[in-house]
Amino acid sequence: MIRPITLTDIIGLMPHWNRRVFQLAIPLILSNLTQPLLSTVDTVLSGHLPSAAALGGVAMGGIFFNAVFWTFGFLRMSTTGLVAQARGAGRHNDLQLHFLRALVSAVLIGFAILLLRIPLIAISLRLLGAGPDVLQNAQTYCHIRIWAAPAALANYAILGYLLGRQHARAALLLQAMINAVNIIAALLLVMRWHWGVSGIATATMLADIAGCALGLLLCYRIRPPRQLKLGLRKLGRELIHGPSLKHLFALNRDILLRTLGLVAAYAAFTRVGALAGDTILAANAVLMNFHWIASYGLDGFANATEALVGEAIGARRWEDYRAVLRASTTAAFVVAVATSLVWIGFGRQLIPLFTNQPAVRQLSTRFLPWAAILPVLSVWGFQLDGVFLGATRARDLRDSMLLSLAAFLGLVFFLTPRFGNNGLWCAFAAFMTLRGITLALRLPNIYRAHTIAA
Repeated sequence: MIRPITLTDIIGLMPHWNRRVFQLAIPLILSNLTQPLLSTVDTVLSGHLPSAAALGGVAMGGIFFNAVFWTFGFLRMSTTGLVAQARGAGRHNDLQLHFLRALVSAVLIGFAILLLRIPLIAISLRLLGAGPDVLQNAQTYCHIRIWAAPAALANYAILGYLLGRQHARAALLLQAMINAVNIIAALLLVMRWHWGVSGIATATMLADIAGCALGLLLCYRIRPPRQLKLGLRKLGRELIHGPSLKHLFALNRDILLRTLGLVAAYAAFTRVGALAGDTILAANAVLMNFHWIASYGLDGFANATEALVGEAIGARRWEDYRAVLRASTTAAFVVAVATSLVWIGFGRQLIPLFTNQPAVRQLSTRFLPWAAILPVLSVWGFQLDGVFLGATRARDLRDSMLLSLAAFLGLVFFLTPRFGNNGLWCAFAAFMTLRGITLALRLPNIYRAHTIAA
């Protein structure tokens, strides 16, 4: 009997660096694709509640948490680059210290968010703007889910450590666990016990907490062969080592500013859509799920690039660095084109999965072409993000994002009054394109900086 050809067989025939990229990227793609399930499950369940206000409220609550948690995305991004470089250089103690610093920071920031939760939620939702019914649902969602903030941020540090160590399957297991808990809890709380928006938020909160517990266990089990053996006092001194903290602070500061720019763009997109009415807001939320799914899939190649670029730079292997860029960028572009073709061919059939509201379905179908073209336009920004994060070149990421954001806001101001929601989507598409262009122009800085430092 002839054995069928498997994906593993195909990958085994690839050249070395293409094979390494795919071996790391495929589990990361699957892992990343599970991440938008948190918001997708919330959108699907709220989209089948009696009113569009529930869908709009959960969508607005999701934007709030994306804004809050993405603000501290440096807990994942800087950890991946620093751990990958330490791995490439064989510095096992530094590898573990980078993770512990990120984990402690995540927990402290999470508890600070809990202390400030009441004004933080009130001010943020007011800035996003919405009708009173949508606002009430958004407040309910946010005040429940926010209790998972320490665990959700700790998951960022854990994921960064797993990616930097190139344990892609462990990252996949972690994300699968989070989403399994979310789906099971949401179905029980919403579909069986009819908790509505409160049930959706509670399920997501429980999923983050369960994921954190599993993530800590995974990190303990894959610790390096040479363990960090320090007393508590010496460990404390190492964690607050002045030069290391200064470098980490500068890196995190620039990634924070980069992330705030990205959050500001999504928040502006949501606010302008909300001002056009609850139905436009809901339709944009449905189409944004297409963007999230594509983004998290393409980010699998970006995450693989982070780890491999960081390892190559840590080991000073520049030919490997160039080979990673060629292999990962080619693969990411092919996947982006395939994703756009899927959205073009099957997008109309997928929209009813997200909502049963006729008006929302009609508008989502009308603006679907924008969501369909976004993967091809945005893949370059995602891919180069991975390169610069692996190289820990956060300043270039910051400057690129701020330039792209300024252009986006200008286009929103000019296009939206003239072309309505089409103008808003056009401005967003231009924003994603500019991210790639501005980073590509800065790509030579990586080689120049590290060869001079050497």
